[in-house]
Amino acid sequence: MGVVITGIGLRSALGDAHQTQQHLFQGRSGVQLYQPFPELPPLPLALIGAHPQTLPALVPPLVQATLTDASLAPPLPNWGVVVGSSRGCQGNWEQMGRGEQLLNPWFSHLPATAATLTAQILQTPGPVSAPMAACGTGLWAIAQGYHWIQQGQCPQVIAGAVEAPITPLTLAGFARMGALAKTGCYPFDRQREGLVLGEGGALFCLESHRAAQARNALIYGEILGVGLTCDAYHVSAPDPSGQGARAAILQSLERAHLNPRDIDYIHAHGTGTQRNDHQEAQVLTDLFPHRPPVSSTKGGTGHTLGASGALGIAVCLWALRSQTLPPSIGLQLLAFPELNMVRRAKRARIHHTLCLSFGFGGQNLAIILRLHRPDPPQDQPLTSDTVSLSSDPLGLG
Repeated sequence: MGVVITGIGLRSALGDAHQTQQHLFQGRSGVQLYQPFPELPPLPLALIGAHPQTLPALVPPLVQATLTDASLAPPLPNWGVVVGSSRGCQGNWEQMGRGEQLLNPWFSHLPATAATLTAQILQTPGPVSAPMAACGTGLWAIAQGYHWIQQGQCPQVIAGAVEAPITPLTLAGFARMGALAKTGCYPFDRQREGLVLGEGGALFCLESHRAAQARNALIYGEILGVGLTCDAYHVSAPDPSGQGARAAILQSLERAHLNPRDIDYIHAHGTGTQRNDHQEAQVLTDLFPHRPPVSSTKGGTGHTLGASGALGIAVCLWALRSQTLPPSIGLQLLAFPELNMVRRAKRARIHHTLCLSFGFGGQNLAIILRLHRPDPPQDQPLTSDTVSLSSDPLGLG
């Protein structure tokens, strides 16, 4: 059963979905130097506002934006919900630990808060799941929604991830690991320093092709294949062999009935850390000798941890719809010349995209999306040019 995406709701340091798309493709970054906590030094961060967000504040407007984009309104009684977060309401719990009074009781800040809030807004008694797979959470949630529809569990699902990771404990933990950048995020760059934490999330309306057609929905793209593996190697470090990452990518290709040469664009995990970028570059070089265009947009949005893969899916959908390759923001001196990194946004023929996420604990996730081609009229044959696209949808010239 075909599964398509019919709605996008997104928020990042660059703005809402439309603003983030425009700014990313224009090469702008939402990373700035902040000191949100006086006990910690200033750091480059990607904040949505002047102060760190909380998860309960982020979720409702994201859900509403997703429904509005898909031309839907509650109640949606047959919908499933798969909305994850790697940090959940950690910021609220840290506030309670410091003795600060919260507006809502403690049980309003449980790990599944993002998913249960979404279900309340949808007014759905359907299945609800709140996965947590570290930085792979967003892709895991979308994969689960995809499988639910394929299995007939429900015809439509809201899926994605939301993250509010700017907390003292999160910053101190990554600093202790030596993983935080000091000036900015530079994926795959010789001078890369580490990751830059960012806030935000992305949610999607997933529907069976039949359900989307029945309501004449706008279709952004189709999910073709999903790959999910675990290194079972270390609590935080990836397996140096890269076998788990390769296996996830190969799974997605096999399930999509594609070979590596069919991939026209790869949205890399690309955190800007020494180890992740080195291993990811090696895996992509080994599996894709035709050197498809690659970029990481974390230099623009920061690393939104569990939500990063969901943001990556949005970028892939925008690339498919606009037939434009997004740039790898922050890249100056390429450390891996074997990669075909996108420096500036440019037009290209894009039919299949691959989105990657790699998380702590050896979580490896890969999702392949395809450009959706509407059924032609009965008297019109299907050709490679059936889809109508704006000649310059992003104003890139």
